[in-house]
Amino acid sequence: MLDHLTVVSHPLVQHKLSIMRDKETSTASFRRLLREISLLLAYEVTRELPMTTERIETPLCAMDAPTIDGKKLALISILRAGNGLLDGILELIPAARVGFVGLYRDPETLQPVQYYCKLPDRLEERVSIVVDPMLATGNSSAAAVELLKKAGAREIRFLCLLASPEGIARMKAAHPDVPIVTAAVDSHLDDHGYIVPGLGDAGDRMFGTR
Repeated sequence: MLDHLTVVSHPLVQHKLSIMRDKETSTASFRRLLREISLLLAYEVTRELPMTTERIETPLCAMDAPTIDGKKLALISILRAGNGLLDGILELIPAARVGFVGLYRDPETLQPVQYYCKLPDRLEERVSIVVDPMLATGNSSAAAVELLKKAGAREIRFLCLLASPEGIARMKAAHPDVPIVTAAVDSHLDDHGYIVPGLGDAGDRMFGTR
């Protein structure tokens, strides 16, 4: 079982994150770095997956080879920014099932508003990994996890690029059974619910919008 909070301090992760934080980094570079860093984070969030063995024949002999047990993983992207992490993880786990949860944050209340939800079947038999670059207020993330639980998911992990102390506390209060994997925990949220020092709006920087 992963700890409730895992901060991936690998030098490559931290170096790439620093470049992403720089406001001068281009959209193309930001998108590429997010894909690269998602691969590195995926190694951590998939740690301790259930394993079994399968009898195979190597060119030299038969052996009981370790393989991942159970149904294919489910990757759940919180739209739209989650797709940046999703694309990279799918390069590592191409057979994963994919779901999408559409939530936007009301700028006045900072509460999540759902507009879309499409999830894989048989979630109760899968490990589900929810991906969103920013764990800010934690409201959208907690709402997405709640949707998965209502759909039957039992083992859920949350993967993000940056987290705030407020978002971590919100997720722990709402879903203490869901471990969080992130590249960094920043200082705080500003009055608009943005992570400080952060990197700005991940979706805008990824897609070149404002």
